[in-house]
Amino acid sequence: MSEAVVPTDVDEETRALNLIEAERKAVALFDEVTDRGIVAPGRWESEVSDEVRDLAAELFGTGKHWHKRIVRSGSNTLQPYRENPPDRRIAAGDIVFLDFGPVFSEWEADFGRTYVLGDDPEKLRLRDDLPGIWQAGREHFEKHPDITGSELYAHVVSLAEAAGWAFGGPHSGHLVGEFPHELIDADLVNSYIAPANHRPLRTTDDAGRRCHWILEIHLVDRARTFGGFYEQLLTLSR
Repeated sequence: MSEAVVPTDVDEETRALNLIEAERKAVALFDEVTDRGIVAPGRWESEVSDEVRDLAAELFGTGKHWHKRIVRSGSNTLQPYRENPPDRRIAAGDIVFLDFGPVFSEWEADFGRTYVLGDDPEKLRLRDDLPGIWQAGREHFEKHPDITGSELYAHVVSLAEAAGWAFGGPHSGHLVGEFPHELIDADLVNSYIAPANHRPLRTTDDAGRRCHWILEIHLVDRARTFGGFYEQLLTLSR
């Protein structure tokens, strides 16, 4: 894994603009994934992952990803980030999600989307619920200036449950730009939107910079063994 090194000598406006631009490129990358039909039945998850990696290099000249590249299909979509389920061949009718952290000009993006390869109504409902629950979480964040990580996590879990889903992850987001996922542990719990983070999310980091957050939504139906995922910048807008 390649870890990005975010410059510490840039002003807040420039830093924000670079994070927004990184996400804009991630959106363009995922749009191209859709247009090229890269997520398709018969392909291995690892094959899709490698093709998206190569596409990022083709479109933007980046070979860096600040966390492991995730493509999960079928029952693998139940698994949270830290798990490493066995590589699976994507089947017709599957639900599939991608979670990538491409680095553009040393600025990190973290972006996740879900695809349904059929017409299963519950899988389609889950896919379509993801952006609405994400947006409702963001609106709650905007309305509560002093909200803590634990409070926002509890709110998005309640949103998921109200829509008829379980929440699949032990957290619902993290700081962006400061660290790789693999180094986070209990001592860095304040880097998560998680039950144990009782600090306000609107704060500054150790370098005195404004904290920017990714909000991620992982919805699952454990009985029917599928889930979906959606994430993007919480604190900045394109």
